[in-house]
Amino acid sequence: MDTAKRYDVEALRRDFPILTREVYGKPLVYLDNTATSQTPREVVEAIENMYFAHKANVHRGVFSVSQEATEMQEATREKVRAYINASSTREIIFTRGTTEAINLVASSFGSFLENGDEIILTVMEHHANIVPWQLLGNRKRVILRVVPVRPDGSLDMEAFRSLFNERTKLVSVSHVSNVLGTVNPIGEITAYSHSLGVPVLVDGAQAAPHMHIDVKALDVDFYAFSSHKMYGPTGVGVLYGREKWLEMMPPYQGGGEMISHVSFKKTTFAELPFKFEAGTPDFVDIAAFSAALEYVSRVGIDAIAAHEHELLEWTTAEMMKIPGMRIFGTSPGKCAVISFLMGRAHHYDTGMLLDKLGIAVRTGHHCAQPLMESLGIEGTVRASFGLYNTRAEAEAFIAALHRIAPMLDV
Repeated sequence: MDTAKRYDVEALRRDFPILTREVYGKPLVYLDNTATSQTPREVVEAIENMYFAHKANVHRGVFSVSQEATEMQEATREKVRAYINASSTREIIFTRGTTEAINLVASSFGSFLENGDEIILTVMEHHANIVPWQLLGNRKRVILRVVPVRPDGSLDMEAFRSLFNERTKLVSVSHVSNVLGTVNPIGEITAYSHSLGVPVLVDGAQAAPHMHIDVKALDVDFYAFSSHKMYGPTGVGVLYGREKWLEMMPPYQGGGEMISHVSFKKTTFAELPFKFEAGTPDFVDIAAFSAALEYVSRVGIDAIAAHEHELLEWTTAEMMKIPGMRIFGTSPGKCAVISFLMGRAHHYDTGMLLDKLGIAVRTGHHCAQPLMESLGIEGTVRASFGLYNTRAEAEAFIAALHRIAPMLDV
């Protein structure tokens, strides 16, 4: 590969012990990175270190261990701020994941909406960026307007612009489709939306592990992503929110930590970002997320993207040599996600046969049933690359597809 001299993938793989295991006597080829990435040893060690040396509740103790834990959590907040180029740590809210981050906005920002107001989504959205708005719509009769995609999986921007009217209050869109790999033109979306006074939320779960994120350059109002897709711990997510909106929005949940003063007559809330962080946070995994961000930064997000793109290009070309192969999502500049079907074979059967050969792929609707309906299918097989995948693994995947093709009568 062209990047071999500057990108030592074999050295990186040694940081991920799971990649040495076997499945059904075959080396594991892990191609489900879109769902969750594997975790390097140093992140697991950071978790262990927190439990064994620094476990004490944060922001509540005057004793040394509590103060250490607090400093480690807040150091992660600063790392996240720098990673996405936010203006202040006041704009960085820790959640349990992208799903909770979007629900927070739907509940809190959604309190400003009135019956008949409209939100623009796209047909490629993950259920986590559909259902919270439907729940809001059940309470307030908010109307969802949906942008279609073109045949190559790119967003129909003409249709997008046509959906705006005086009742449009928010645009909520994925940065990268978890099915199609499409990279949406967020800068263009925010520029047009803001010209009409409409704020924009971006689901960045599939973008943050694979590309440079600059919330100032993108000019987004909200940006959500998850640690577990970025080689970090599960159960940790981030919501970036423009400070002016977070100041205006009411708290999402009530409890300890997010208050300034409580009486039975009245409660006043804490300053940002703590206003949105009720209860004891997952300070152990938040602190360990710092190690994951350091790991990705050390490898280099641009180097990761280039490595994954080479795997995507080679694998896609080889897959298209297989009779009956259909790939969904072919837009230029897409991320390293390949959703496909082989002839008339059911996606589940394809996935099960691949598993017997050690190939771990995702099958189903990928929490994107409206997109599947628009494509006229029930689901797909999805292979997705991460920073540790190799050309040899891509070759094993292609060999496995050729081997199972006769079994599937494609």
